[in-house]
Amino acid sequence: MNKSRHVPPAYWYNDKPVPLHARGLASIYAALIGLRARFFRWGLLRRHRLSVPVIVVGNVTVGGTGKTPLTIALVQRLREAGFKPGVASRGYGRADDRQPLWVEAATAPEQGGDEPVLIARRTGVPVRVDRDRVAAGRALIAAGCDIVVCDDGLQHYRLRRDVEIEVIDGQRRYGNGRLLPAGPLREPAERATQCDFHVLNGGEPAFGEWPMRLHTEAAQPLRGGRPRPLASFAGQRVHAVAGIGHPQRFFDNLRGLGIGVVPHAFDDHHAYRAEDFAFGSELPVLMTEKDAVKCAAFAKDWYFSVPVSARLPEAFWVALLDRLARTETPTS
Repeated sequence: MNKSRHVPPAYWYNDKPVPLHARGLASIYAALIGLRARFFRWGLLRRHRLSVPVIVVGNVTVGGTGKTPLTIALVQRLREAGFKPGVASRGYGRADDRQPLWVEAATAPEQGGDEPVLIARRTGVPVRVDRDRVAAGRALIAAGCDIVVCDDGLQHYRLRRDVEIEVIDGQRRYGNGRLLPAGPLREPAERATQCDFHVLNGGEPAFGEWPMRLHTEAAQPLRGGRPRPLASFAGQRVHAVAGIGHPQRFFDNLRGLGIGVVPHAFDDHHAYRAEDFAFGSELPVLMTEKDAVKCAAFAKDWYFSVPVSARLPEAFWVALLDRLARTETPTS
């Protein structure tokens, strides 16, 4: 495993004691986010409503929970239902996040961000990256979109939203239930109760949670060519590469298919270089689709992307579309 990866503190996801300094900093953080929330409630900080419905896909914890696969599935379903969706994103990891940008399938990941580029490639809908989600939403509307989906942004309160979807890691959930840096929470866990939908990525859903399963598809050679069934890797060793919020989920999925995994975990949004793949052997390299968009320039014949698709109960989509049908959005 990559030794330079910044792993969460051990006490975030177990019952180990939290250091005193972390608890003290968490108290300060709690006061700051509480004050910010009150400023929005009192109108001291302004919230902006767009002229089309806004759906926010997010989480109250740090790290990846499966937001991007859900966003892709959501956009595809909305388009099937007759909407013209567009995606607004911060575009984490891009070289200059001060400049708004339209992201297309051919956009370099270092310019558009790995997740927005992946969304653009998988959906073909307009994708706008901007630190200001309000400005991003307005740009999407001007481009002809009649509904805006925010990939992340649950805490971006300047933009009013009509539907909030919380995505929960089914293995780690809320960890020790503490705020940063004493725990993994960006906001108190109670904030999640305000969301309209709760989607559980893996694990057994509790009451009020919708199960999401990430369906693993055939491995795609990064240099082009015929897809290879993942079952064909069973019984052999591979180098597995994951630079996502929870790499272990990817490794476990491959092991569940009978693949011998040599794990290589990198930081979320890691900017890959060819040297990162100097593993000392030419075993097949399997990586997440999010990582693969950043590795095409130096890919070898034995590098493969492993796409996933989010699958949810049909009742979830019925409930979501019904919720949208009851949404009233101003025309100006």
